[in-house]
Amino acid sequence: MELPSRALLWKLLLLQSSAVLLSSGPSGSPTAGSSVVSESAVSWAAGTQAVLRCQSPRMVWTQDRLHDRQRVVHWDLSGGPGGPARRLVDMYSAGEQRVYEPRDRGRLLLSPSAFQDGNFSLLIRAVEEGDEGLYTCNLHHHYCHLYESLAVRLEVTDDPRAARAYWDGEKEVLAAVRGAPALLTCVNRAHVWTDRHLEEAQQVAHWDRQPPGVPHDRADRLLDLYASGERRAYGPPFLRDRVAVGADAFARGDFSLRIDPLEPADEGTYSCHLHHHYCGLHERRVFHLRVTEPAAEPPPRASPGNGSGHSGAPGPDPTLARGRSVINVIVPEGRAHFFQQLGYVLATLLLFILLLITVVLATRQRRRGGYQYADKKLAKSPGKDVNLAEFAVAAEDQAPYRSEDIQLDYKNNILKERAELAHSPLPAKSIDLDKEFRKEYCK
Repeated sequence: MELPSRALLWKLLLLQSSAVLLSSGPSGSPTAGSSVVSESAVSWAAGTQAVLRCQSPRMVWTQDRLHDRQRVVHWDLSGGPGGPARRLVDMYSAGEQRVYEPRDRGRLLLSPSAFQDGNFSLLIRAVEEGDEGLYTCNLHHHYCHLYESLAVRLEVTDDPRAARAYWDGEKEVLAAVRGAPALLTCVNRAHVWTDRHLEEAQQVAHWDRQPPGVPHDRADRLLDLYASGERRAYGPPFLRDRVAVGADAFARGDFSLRIDPLEPADEGTYSCHLHHHYCGLHERRVFHLRVTEPAAEPPPRASPGNGSGHSGAPGPDPTLARGRSVINVIVPEGRAHFFQQLGYVLATLLLFILLLITVVLATRQRRRGGYQYADKKLAKSPGKDVNLAEFAVAAEDQAPYRSEDIQLDYKNNILKERAELAHSPLPAKSIDLDKEFRKEYCK
């Protein structure tokens, strides 16, 4: 029997695939509301930066721009109940198709436009005895973490009148004639498997704020973020310029809200909504923010240069008891303090030098005044003026005369001794002070 052409087989495939549809499940109709996955109470001090953590790895934008391998379909065959299954064929959404067994190449076919029209049916061109068993159509979406499957049982018969398709209550059963083509139907036209390019437009995150006492349905919208890069800011003006979310939020899956600086009026309930309509993801995280008073900063430790003590623990600040209107301004010590200390040292040294010069001048003036007084006293004493020049000449004339030896004849020794005493200098007189002191004491 001649096998029909491939075009005829695909026409037959399209006609039969409209009879059986695989339900799309939760990804086909996304839920209207979002589920609360976490709720926490946080508190931050006023004036600091508050960070409300909102992260989800399922919101990470990981679409492959070159080869879309995030969606794949594969057919498996199980020989019997509880038996091992073997992979027959698989195909990625980029159009790459792979057949595992050499004997099945050209015999097992998948539609190249499966990920455009949602028809993942498997065509067996010529049924053989070994093809009988339980077939499973498996759909995987790695980005959305979706896994769906459909089972079809194939029975091989030699009677053309027994060829038929029916439902046994759990799965479809197809009875095919040996050597004839067989079509195992698997259809899923949900947008998550077909509309690849709509994924970017269906991914959005937004932040809401509820002031104290305001219900959830009347919350104020703060931010809207889209995977396409569009951003919209709302909320009151006093808060709009102080809230921000990272520019790479969809690349890292981090949609944390930062409020800097935090003010007491920012207190309230904040909600982070993550919607991925493409994958059917709807999550909400709630934060109850409470703003506390800023902590009082301890006074800085005094440095050794300003004359304060070196105590380890700083004492209490006396200005804190006067009220919050007191502002302590501490000027840090720098180069000016060094020059000030140097000026003190130089001024002290200059004063000491001036004092020393004054003492030296006074001493010299006193000595000069003493010499002048002695000269005046000699000038006032009565008697003949002494001519120093004449005195010097007389001394020169007498010196050789005294040095000459005069040979005279003396009548006796007494005269001779007197003459010698007159020509010779008097001997030095030795005075015993101790002896003189004892004489005075005895008196």
